[in-house]
Amino acid sequence: MFDINGWQVREAGEEDLEAVALVGSAAILETYAGLLQRADMLAFCRDGHSAAAYRGYLAKGGRIWLGEDTETGCPLGYALLCPPEIDHAQDGDIELKRIYTLTRMQGSGLGKALMAAALAGAQGHRRLLLGVNAKNVRALAFYARQGFETIGSRRFLVGSVEHDDYVLACDLTARDLLTAPTV
Repeated sequence: MFDINGWQVREAGEEDLEAVALVGSAAILETYAGLLQRADMLAFCRDGHSAAAYRGYLAKGGRIWLGEDTETGCPLGYALLCPPEIDHAQDGDIELKRIYTLTRMQGSGLGKALMAAALAGAQGHRRLLLGVNAKNVRALAFYARQGFETIGSRRFLVGSVEHDDYVLACDLTARDLLTAPTV
């Protein structure tokens, strides 16, 4: 667990899934408001960012780390590792399915702490994969600093609208997972 500047990161359990779902939906709203129709936004959050959806990831061996305010317990961000669902996956890979923080937490170090937790949780795997919107310049720069490289692309459906994603990979065999990623 990390406890820094009024927030902490800890592994989430079943009792935390409503909080995780709330952050997931908030991140989608912040990211796609104005780009999606209301019905698409609501359906995407209902289907992909519900407590039941996260319960399904845990049931399949996924792990979630939750960033939360140390005073109030309010959720601020999370990272989700799961068995790969990306077509580019190979034996020994694991996927960072989601790593989200509320916009006000960007630049606070929370994303770095969530990434460190996910990297530690990925020990024993060969590569850590993720998909990221090709237009998300800030996220692409963050992932590059963490040692990720582009290995492909894919189309990603948000509601009924397709988006271009890059598929990134980080070689876990060549890094010390006990060392926190760089800022």
